[in-house]
Amino acid sequence: MNSILTGAAMGAALTTAGVYAPDIILSQFTFTDFTMLQTFLTAAAGSTWEGNGKVNGAGEEKKSAETVYEALGVSRGTMFVGMEAFLVLAIAAAVKFTAAPAAEARGIPPYFAGLAIAAAQMVSILLRGSLLGASTAFEDMGGFLFGVKKYANVLFSAGVVAGAWLISSLVPALRPVTEVAVSPARAALGGFMIVFGSRMAGGCTSGHGISGLSLMSISSFLTAAATFGFGGLAGLLMA
Repeated sequence: MNSILTGAAMGAALTTAGVYAPDIILSQFTFTDFTMLQTFLTAAAGSTWEGNGKVNGAGEEKKSAETVYEALGVSRGTMFVGMEAFLVLAIAAAVKFTAAPAAEARGIPPYFAGLAIAAAQMVSILLRGSLLGASTAFEDMGGFLFGVKKYANVLFSAGVVAGAWLISSLVPALRPVTEVAVSPARAALGGFMIVFGSRMAGGCTSGHGISGLSLMSISSFLTAAATFGFGGLAGLLMA
């Protein structure tokens, strides 16, 4: 039940933020709408307070050798303060110098949406004792084929769908209105690439981009940089 409730909180937060909608994602990577960036920075800042020094996105203990502060030879506290200061300045700069028309049209400021995602992170810590991470559910589903039955992450993903449906039903204005048309073939290819890549990286945009960054994991910094960097390159090529 805790996994379902945590997933529901995450699904409701993502729906509130709107960062799952194709038009918002594509407009971010073509650098015409920065709703996604502003939301991400706020969610990362909030999650850093909650997740620092606890567990990684898969719920396992984090080894100090895998962290940025260990590599730099500074204390965790020093790195934490520096990272929070950087994120706060980045949020202020993003709000001042970038536009977020999609968020304005929805009437929900990106920083509010980011805090909603950070709140879902807190729910995960309180109910599951671990940080957010979604892509492990696909690995667990694959394990069913080999007789390895794990249900917690699958239930979490089911909760995400339920939470998104519930808040969309209660607040119809949160439902996506998009003119972006994606063919079934492209949707299937994109879905496969996302799952394959996230499992190769050991985490997705929630496990690495939100939870992993909060723990100052080197692999999470590299994964997040690669995701946004190559996403932006692909967006420019598609524009």
